[in-house]
Amino acid sequence: MRLATIFHLGIKELRGLLRDPVLLGLIVYSFTLAVYVEAKAVPQTLNNVPIAIVDEDGSPLSRRIADALLQPYFKPPITITTGEMDARMDAGADTFALDIPPHFQSDLIADKSPVIQLNVDATRMSQAFSGSGYVQSIVAQEIGGFSRSQTGVKRPQLNLAIRSRFNPELNETWFGSVMHVIDNVTMLSIILTGTALIREREHGTVEHLLVMPVRPIEIMLAKVWSMGLVVFIATGLALVIMVQGLLQVPIEGSLSLFMAGAALHLLATTAMGIALATIAGSMPQFGLLLMLVLLPLQMLSGATTPQESMPEAIQTIMLAAPNTHFVTMAQAILYRGAGFSVVWPQFVWLAGIAAVLFTFSLRGFRRSLK
Repeated sequence: MRLATIFHLGIKELRGLLRDPVLLGLIVYSFTLAVYVEAKAVPQTLNNVPIAIVDEDGSPLSRRIADALLQPYFKPPITITTGEMDARMDAGADTFALDIPPHFQSDLIADKSPVIQLNVDATRMSQAFSGSGYVQSIVAQEIGGFSRSQTGVKRPQLNLAIRSRFNPELNETWFGSVMHVIDNVTMLSIILTGTALIREREHGTVEHLLVMPVRPIEIMLAKVWSMGLVVFIATGLALVIMVQGLLQVPIEGSLSLFMAGAALHLLATTAMGIALATIAGSMPQFGLLLMLVLLPLQMLSGATTPQESMPEAIQTIMLAAPNTHFVTMAQAILYRGAGFSVVWPQFVWLAGIAAVLFTFSLRGFRRSLK
């Protein structure tokens, strides 16, 4: 191999990328606006949820319950009638409708076990799932406080102190922004390398390279380092400018250690992109392969849900995927401030998987040239 040849071939790939406005737009969008949207526009916790109250009791306890439904979790509760409740739920005006029956306070004092009805619009899945628990907890807390004030029973002296480490405010922006950057590293590295190879095949420039004193490994290494460098730089800029700067997400660990792990991950995923491009005969086929590969990789890597919640068979299979170890390493470094002594197993896994994928891709690339 000649390093000068690999360098100049990589420069050729970068020039080809600069002449492709669609791919350039995808890179810029994925590491800027898409990160912001993922962090801000899709909250996983309650935020200004519309709620209505049918207060058929009109007692101090019912008003106490209404006053406890505070922002930013809920919008100020709207008092409606029983006849309006179904119509508003059908129109999607309210996510929750709390119906407090007549004589609720007096029945509670008389120990008659009254019942409150909570109507939930379950088509708003994320809000309905978590919000119903919020409402039940608030109602139970207010009823318990009212009952103690009536009976004179003092609150127990034992309090549960909850401390959330690494994200004390439970801010979903801290999680969504970083995980979206990590997912984009895998997605774009596969897309860029695969697209670069298929573009040369469709334009006929691969045949031009073969008549020159250039070896297949030099062609492949040129695509790997050039496209990997683009994603590497975009990742660093996204973490510094978008995540730390615009979104004000604190990064606990070493960015240089994370970027070293990202470089190993990019070696594996760029090789995977070339392997998919050698299997696909055209750009549409490459797009279909991406759908079959990227979705399982991102959904089962632990970036969306913890791996411990998946079946053991899936956990074992996903050990062969590079982004599984990359997500584990990134979360440990960026969220918990872990050092190399903690994440070295992930570095070893990434190096081994990268070597296997590169060897497999090189063999497939050589066969496709023949």
